Amino acid sequence: MKLQKMIAGSVRLFLFLTGAAGFAGLVLPLIKRRILNIGNAAGLTACTLLMFYALFMPYCNRQLAKWWQHRTGRIVLGLAGIGILTGIVLVIVISVCMIRAAHTKPVRNATAVVLGCRVYGERPSLILTERMDAAVSYLNEYPDAVCVASGGQGQDEDISEAECIYRYLVENGINPQRIYLEDQSTSTRENLVFSYKLIQEKGLPGEIAIVTNEFHEYRAGVIADRLGLSFGAVPAKTAGWLFPTYYARELFGVLYEWCKIS
Repeated sequence: MKLQKMIAGSVRLFLFLTGAAGFAGLVLPLIKRRILNIGNAAGLTACTLLMFYALFMPYCNRQLAKWWQHRTGRIVLGLAGIGILTGIVLVIVISVCMIRAAHTKPVRNATAVVLGCRVYGERPSLILTERMDAAVSYLNEYPDAVCVASGGQGQDEDISEAECIYRYLVENGINPQRIYLEDQSTSTRENLVFSYKLIQEKGLPGEIAIVTNEFHEYRAGVIADRLGLSFGAVPAKTAGWLFPTYYARELFGVLYEWCKIS
């Protein structure tokens, strides 16, 4: 009995610390930059429930045992269990896909397509800065390669994301003649569609190097593949304190992309 209590106590502590760590990682962007999206909202809810369960595990288990005595309760708990297991499997599968996509090398001198992200006035967000830094590194490594800066202008942005990318690349030593602007897109799909149209119009190399954050490379690649594009990845490394929030959001983005008919 004493051993069982020790094991139960260890499990409760592990679950609580896991939930607390996840909660801290997901709430930091909300506190620091007021970033709230479906990713950290869902994650914060899940972590809160996990901590609640750990704190009140004996009571919760008694209630679950009571529900299991009834046919309806068994159905509900069974469906909940299947849902949780399915969610875990999906997270693992999508994560493996993300890792593989981020390691898909582009061909030499492929046309870099830098996917836009939020701009605050005329100042790039940290995520966009990470993408632009990756683009600078790629263009310096391949001096014969050209680049498409892709991204339109949002209602709260003073310049287009494409213009912001252009300015940053030029400030960091990239020849302006190597940069082409696509400033009409409002989504990842439009980034790729409009950029490839520009590539064809300008007679640029048709193989593309998608420059975006590592967590986003897989979904961008799925879209590019559906468009029939030949592509590789130039992944930008995401800041550790931002990664959990955007990774969690991207899980939903991938599921949405998978569920789309066309």
